[in-house]
Amino acid sequence: MKMAIIGATRGIGLAMVQAALKDGQEVTALARVPSRMPIHHTRLRIIAGDAQDFDAIVKVVEGQDVVCDCLGTANVTRPITMFSRCAENLSKALKPEQLLIAVTGMGAGDSKGHGSWLYDHFFMPIVLRRIYADKDRQERIIMSNIARWIIIRPGFLSNGPRMDRYRALTDLRGIHGGRISRADVAGFMLSQAKSPQFIGQTPLLIY
Repeated sequence: MKMAIIGATRGIGLAMVQAALKDGQEVTALARVPSRMPIHHTRLRIIAGDAQDFDAIVKVVEGQDVVCDCLGTANVTRPITMFSRCAENLSKALKPEQLLIAVTGMGAGDSKGHGSWLYDHFFMPIVLRRIYADKDRQERIIMSNIARWIIIRPGFLSNGPRMDRYRALTDLRGIHGGRISRADVAGFMLSQAKSPQFIGQTPLLIY
């Protein structure tokens, strides 16, 4: 299987590169600064470019079976548009048969209000407000304009090990918070790339 990974040099994207290569997949990674990629492998191709650049997205998705959007940012002070701009580019570049697996987060879309009290009443409205406003735009673009998609909303992220013991929830009644490692998010993404069970759905991923 041929997989493209956007946002591949750190976080969930880097964990996804590691998981896919270990599983024997062919990986194409989009990186703004290729030198930041800590992995070198014969089945890893790195394309230099920005996810907000349409030409870069066209290049990275060409010939891929699955595209994984793992973009992330530490910017919480300035307006954010990178998530929605990448989604717009993907909506124009992807072919109907290609599968997009995108990572947003707990608090996006109709998962809003299902974090902990502190998360819902402090971090979301004050610290993460700009990020999640754009993640909401990203999700709407994906749902409206891309044929085959899965949107994964991880809980609070950790750098813990991959355990393959998690819950992928589409019914959030009674759910208020939860944690998940980046390695397990990557493991779930890989499982969906190989045998998609959540097409057109937005599973919340927690332990």
